[in-house]
Amino acid sequence: MTISKYIINRFFLIILTLFTLSWFNSIAAQDADGKQLFLAKCASCHAPDMKSNSTGPALFGIEGQWEDKGKLHEWIRNNQKLIASGYPKAVETSKLTASVMQTFPDLTDPQIDAILKYIDDKGSGKLDAGKGEGAGAAGAAAGDSGSSQHPLLYGIITLILALAALILIFVNKNLRKISDDTEGKKSPEAVPFLQNKIYLATAAILLFIVGGYFTTKAMINMNRQKNYEPRQPIFYSHKVHAGINQINCLYCHGNAWESKTAAVPSVNVCMNCHKTIQKYNGPELKDKYGNAIDGSAEIAKLYEYAGFNPQNPDAWDPNKAKPIDWVKIHNLPDHVYFNHSQHVRVGNVQCQTCHGEINQMDEVHQFAELSMGWCVNCHRETKVNFNVDSTSGNQFYSIYEKFHNDIKSGKMDSVTVKDIGGLECQKCHY
Repeated sequence: MTISKYIINRFFLIILTLFTLSWFNSIAAQDADGKQLFLAKCASCHAPDMKSNSTGPALFGIEGQWEDKGKLHEWIRNNQKLIASGYPKAVETSKLTASVMQTFPDLTDPQIDAILKYIDDKGSGKLDAGKGEGAGAAGAAAGDSGSSQHPLLYGIITLILALAALILIFVNKNLRKISDDTEGKKSPEAVPFLQNKIYLATAAILLFIVGGYFTTKAMINMNRQKNYEPRQPIFYSHKVHAGINQINCLYCHGNAWESKTAAVPSVNVCMNCHKTIQKYNGPELKDKYGNAIDGSAEIAKLYEYAGFNPQNPDAWDPNKAKPIDWVKIHNLPDHVYFNHSQHVRVGNVQCQTCHGEINQMDEVHQFAELSMGWCVNCHRETKVNFNVDSTSGNQFYSIYEKFHNDIKSGKMDSVTVKDIGGLECQKCHY
């Protein structure tokens, strides 16, 4: 075999190895996406602007408030353990709110650092500046650094290691050839690549693993509709209503507080405001394709459904309004039971936990995969408001005497949804 053929064969193997390692590394690096981790772990209790008080305190500047960053990591993983150790900052922080903070023992140091960086970038306005006019690529890069730096770093390291392996293989081959020539040994004739069973088997195994992974992911994700964003009959911006104008979610979706479904508001609910607000004077609206949207024209579409004449508002008859044909986005299988009031009212789960930063969306898309595994993991990690000794605690949980005794004796530091039957099949399936 000539040196050129040898290099080509080895280069092909290195490319396959490089692709596989980069692929696995990029999958592993997704865990360090600060924004996604914040939405999944923190958004249910902390305000998304990082500056407002919600169930938990404002988070902006939290890293600078802790002298020891390692202790901050310990606090996030298991705050109860750190409080029990008597660490002053932990004891002080625990008094900021009556609610008990959830523990996150599964978070790694890089993941916590990614969350802290996202909090700092969001609170300081770097992410918002990156989306505004004139911010350019620098702003966008700052907003996406939590999810892009790690795959790039892994890719560079993998490339360096692959090149080093290629050089070592080449050197080893030549040293062996020199040794054989010195000793008078005749080197065996090299087998062509397409006839080499080892090469073919290696390529087949790699293709089977990669192809199997993507095929399995595609089959698992069937009908999950993550990122599903249909075109609606009226361009309704949650960013304008819930974000800029700070309209509470429950004003339009009041059923979420008391019933199974959140429900879609009737036309009459929309007209409570838009009987007076007839023109749009807010920031520029664009659809997901970047096309400009005329907000006043969208309000006119609402008037068509409502049967409302803005020139003669007193003649409007609400009983003649027609329902808007909204396209449903979040669909669960018929055999799945989900109760909004049980989560929103009893569990104090924030809308952003399941729906993402809904107050930053113009056109709504499905944020979470809403799979069984996604729900089960949430039940495993989410704490219940078990402190019945305070006015903020849920008095229903006073019946769980065993858990109260275990907490007092130190066997448990908190109670999660799974502990009170959150993983039982009949809880979610008819």
